[in-house]
Amino acid sequence: MRTMDVSREEILANPLDIVEKIVEYNDWTFDRRSEQEMAVQVPGNWCDYSLYFAWNDDVGAMHFTCALDMRVPCDRRTPVFELLAEVNERLWMGHFGMWTDEGLPMYRHALPMRGQLEPTLEQMEDLVETALHECEKFYPAFQYVIWGGKTANDAIAAAMIETVGEA
Repeated sequence: MRTMDVSREEILANPLDIVEKIVEYNDWTFDRRSEQEMAVQVPGNWCDYSLYFAWNDDVGAMHFTCALDMRVPCDRRTPVFELLAEVNERLWMGHFGMWTDEGLPMYRHALPMRGQLEPTLEQMEDLVETALHECEKFYPAFQYVIWGGKTANDAIAAAMIETVGEA
């Protein structure tokens, strides 16, 4: 993700306006459904990620999800729930969960902003960048468990290996 360089005068009060600027700057596909909702498609190394932003004026918070493009079959949900617990122990911000009805793993985070005049561009960039980084890092672990039949521990061990260079 490219970092933007804009002046404070260009930032608007609705956090989705800031997100929209980031999305347009990166040339990502999006749908601004309302003043409170936005859906975004972001290409990744493993898949396209579906980002969803929801702004709630009443609680002064931004709810954010980043869904992985994979479905968890019913017979693999128990090992995936074990993987979710293992992955979440390793996260500094946000958490992974599953949209049970769809069997869709996703990264989730809420950003409370009560008392702030507006979020900063950097806050919104960090929110998106962190989600994409964590999804890219743990996507193979989900694949190992769902399609490879591996245990959560085996998948985490493989995901935590730091690679150097490119093949």
